[in-house]
Amino acid sequence: MKPDEITSTEADALAEAQALARQAVGLTEPNPRVGCVILAADGRVLGRGHTQPAGQAHAEVMALADAAAHGHDVRGATAVVTLEPCAHQGRTGPCCDALASAGIARVVASLRDPNPLVAGQGFARLRAAGVQVVEGPGAEATRELNIGFIHRMTHGLPWVRLKVAASLDGRTALDNGASQWITSPEARQDGHAWRLRAGAVLTGIGTVLDDDPLLDVRLVPAPAQPALVVVDSRLQLPNEARLWGVQRPLIVYGAVADAARQAELAARGATVVLLPGPGGKVDLAALLQDLAARGINELHVEAGHKLNGSLLRAGLVNELLAYLAPCLLGAGRPLAEIGTLARLDDRLVFDFTQVDRVGPDVRLLARARGPRPTPASN
Repeated sequence: MKPDEITSTEADALAEAQALARQAVGLTEPNPRVGCVILAADGRVLGRGHTQPAGQAHAEVMALADAAAHGHDVRGATAVVTLEPCAHQGRTGPCCDALASAGIARVVASLRDPNPLVAGQGFARLRAAGVQVVEGPGAEATRELNIGFIHRMTHGLPWVRLKVAASLDGRTALDNGASQWITSPEARQDGHAWRLRAGAVLTGIGTVLDDDPLLDVRLVPAPAQPALVVVDSRLQLPNEARLWGVQRPLIVYGAVADAARQAELAARGATVVLLPGPGGKVDLAALLQDLAARGINELHVEAGHKLNGSLLRAGLVNELLAYLAPCLLGAGRPLAEIGTLARLDDRLVFDFTQVDRVGPDVRLLARARGPRPTPASN
């Protein structure tokens, strides 16, 4: 067997580790979702684990603890893990050292950790301790599961996923604002699963005033609620809005200073951040940088056509999540107001990455083509 190859038993363990990592969705922010399986030389599984909430044990430590709880000796064993074991001291110790100290002889890891505090150092320390390291199997699955973490580490911005529910002719509501419901219960439940992936859900004050939404995760099991972000230039968020009834971090981004209103929102538990931009609006690029600094990996946008259009025109959307219902609504509100284009060359281009049926509807995933945005210089 070549040094970079894995056995069929290790391949099976890697599939299990990926499944364990998926169990960490909604649990580990701002850390990546990682799974680990420890194998004996004869192929028996000795321990399993996935990353716990921030400040608690990582996947490797959980798998070592699981093995110890079952009385298994892991000396000479193989650890199959979906991301490079960390090499830095944060709220927990370095996982690479924990594996080496436990006597692990071989590590199979899918992907190098893009965190500058790790970035290959975990692999280097394992090799220095005499542990054989195989890097690369299952990299794409790990990358997709942790796309927000990877994007934040490499670009300093969250991965922005803009969700819309529309008719076949691209209408998200009638002219009078009626929109409940264009898509099916199955699509709405699926949308909540995507909300759960996010570190934060973003909406605009227009959506709050028009629809009074909760914007929480309730149609799928949720170990914790993602933060809620409201773009509210003039700090108009009503005290009686339903969104106040959900226990979660709430960040309100404004553009116009109002000391009394800022104090009132803060007293109710909101974090108020003023980021004035052109035209008395919130600086959306600065907002994304601020959210990245707060550890938000994936940002799930559910907003109206105006804010959607602003994000798209600014090139700040990485991915579209669109649910299309098999109906036509005619005149109504578009999914995004991007203005009138003079040339086809000016169109915003995306590449379809997934097309699936969800109940009677179609779910489309499309990623922005071209270079990703980078933070502006301060």
